[in-house]
Amino acid sequence: MSNRVVCREASHAGSWYSASGAQLNAQLESWLSQAQSSIKPARAIIAPHAGYTYCGACAAHAYKQVDPSVTRRVFILGPSHHVPLSRCALSSADVYRTPLYDLRIDQKVYTDLWKTGLFERMSMQTDEDEHSIEMHLPYTAKAMESHKDEFSIVPVLVGALSESKEQEYGKLLSKYLADPTNLFIISSDFCHWGQRFRYTYYDESQGEIYRSIEHLDKMGMGIIEQLDPMSFTNYLKKYHNTICGRHPIGVLLNAVAELRKSGIDMNFSFLNYAQSSECRNWQDSSVSYAAGALIVH
Repeated sequence: MSNRVVCREASHAGSWYSASGAQLNAQLESWLSQAQSSIKPARAIIAPHAGYTYCGACAAHAYKQVDPSVTRRVFILGPSHHVPLSRCALSSADVYRTPLYDLRIDQKVYTDLWKTGLFERMSMQTDEDEHSIEMHLPYTAKAMESHKDEFSIVPVLVGALSESKEQEYGKLLSKYLADPTNLFIISSDFCHWGQRFRYTYYDESQGEIYRSIEHLDKMGMGIIEQLDPMSFTNYLKKYHNTICGRHPIGVLLNAVAELRKSGIDMNFSFLNYAQSSECRNWQDSSVSYAAGALIVH
């Protein structure tokens, strides 16, 4: 048996965010210092996964709600951008590298998840090509730095799940969500608008295009805050909003719905919303970002 530790490299460092630990640390500190910790401790957060110059400031509003003193395990659910996947997949690595420090995968939880037969294994190539989980690693490392040797991560790549699969994974993960020592990070950007995204929904009654996008996103955010998976599914069917983490969000909503059946009271609040640019004509394009947190009463 080989005891070699398998590491996933920080493949997007140097392009999507700084590869310099010192510079990255200073940026994250600056963004976090401008956010309020209004609804700690978060049991789950939704935060964006674009390049930090676009969404780093927005993401800070979610990460500010993380309490490192209670968190011992961080589940990170990110959508698959590059490979077709109809289920969820787990990493083949032991450790995820970041410019701050390395994050250790919780092999015990991974073993339990494998046993369900519901997960595939992603290749290292797929893992390192994908940014939806990686963009949360430096922020996780930063938020948890005061307890950096006391926690592990559970990265899960989420495929294009059917409604019934979202329910199945939600049910499966609900027992982990019920545990106050676990934190769930749901990786999602919101509307991808423009011809390059093949999505140009425009409600002229809202004014400029970017206002219509904001109205559409905030409608979806309001539905997510209601924590009702069926309403979110219906919203997506009606408007086809290009929320790239809709399946990870769907899994979270179904996990919450499962826990609410047993009387666990939770609520979700969005804390920040931003757009990469303000679209005013059909040649423009933008991606929206939102940050929010789930707390258990």
